[in-house]
Amino acid sequence: MLRWCRERSREAGLRPVSPGCGDALRLLAATANAKAVVEIGTGTGVSGLYLLRGMRPDGVLTTVDTEPEWQQLARQAFRSAGFAANRARFIPGSALTVLPRLADGGYDMVFCDGDRAEYGACLAEALRLLRPGGVVCFAGMFAGGRTVDSAAPPSEVLRLREVLRTIREHEALVPALLPVGDGLLCAVRRS
Repeated sequence: MLRWCRERSREAGLRPVSPGCGDALRLLAATANAKAVVEIGTGTGVSGLYLLRGMRPDGVLTTVDTEPEWQQLARQAFRSAGFAANRARFIPGSALTVLPRLADGGYDMVFCDGDRAEYGACLAEALRLLRPGGVVCFAGMFAGGRTVDSAAPPSEVLRLREVLRTIREHEALVPALLPVGDGLLCAVRRS
């Protein structure tokens, strides 16, 4: 099923998470004993499959994307992989419109793989959404190597660096930047 999702991603011009990044997400969801996860950027379902495989059997993945067509492909993939329809809640729309409507402290994990320009605002929302001990993750933090490049950085890279700095300096977070895929920034919210 992952192969099918990856092929749909390529056709749509998307960059799905790498197998290593997916494995890390699955591990983190399992470690957090995640029952409620928010995914920003459904895509065609690649990262969602990894998250669902790591979550508790009664867990629900709330996945947000601006493209309903991609969400339809993800819904199909989840069903084909054997997940019941009630295991995923698909919400079409932009992350910054949808996230404020979700419950404070109601989530075990937030995974962000959407618009990188919105990562800073998504971090603020994730901190509100996460329970103590919850995990927040951001994909694509290396930006194809541009995050550490000494050349004049584009605005996207400056925003990513700001998210890195904010998470590193935040007293309530224990961060790690994992060298999987294009960089997976993770942080646990202290109890």
